[in-house]
Amino acid sequence: MATDMSFDDALAGRRSCRSYSVDPVESEVLESVLAAASRGPSAGNTWALDLVVLEGPTQTARYWDTTLPSVKRDQFPWPGLLRAPVLVVPVVDPTAYVRRYAEPDKAHAGLGNHESDWTVPYWWVDGGAAVMAILLAASAAGLGSLLFGVFDHEVAVAEVLGIPPDRRLLGTVALGYPDGADRRSSSGRRRRPDPGEFIHHDGW
Repeated sequence: MATDMSFDDALAGRRSCRSYSVDPVESEVLESVLAAASRGPSAGNTWALDLVVLEGPTQTARYWDTTLPSVKRDQFPWPGLLRAPVLVVPVVDPTAYVRRYAEPDKAHAGLGNHESDWTVPYWWVDGGAAVMAILLAASAAGLGSLLFGVFDHEVAVAEVLGIPPDRRLLGTVALGYPDGADRRSSSGRRRRPDPGEFIHHDGW
């Protein structure tokens, strides 16, 4: 059920959740959370992000069977993650950025010939901003969320989900209602820096 939460509360309440209830996410809540991705920035207004959404155990099983075969699940430290009722795979299109920056109004940037021209590949930057918007919208809706990598399963996941081979997978976002049994990973025990440690005024 969606909650009425301020931005500050949604930001402060966002945590990585690795243990979910099997309860489904209401369709109107899910669509609102996913729509938040469109509020992020996009270099040149390229808008080359797609979201592949898997809902329910039948659909999410296709993902887990590809990335975590059943023979390995007994040793998986986060069994509650496998219960997440929604998995979202953000997909970016690097070639769309190259094409956009070959257009007359952007050609002067020198980024319209090849992906390698981009010293900072903005398809990852924009995709990350879109994912953060999803995570914050999920927090505001009272959902748990987790962004995690596909790592060496990228090609296999793309194939099983029918994603075109020229696209890249940013990772995977799990969404659902926390079951109250979550625990921190070893990384989660590392402290967050205080703002004064990373904010530099008037130069480094």
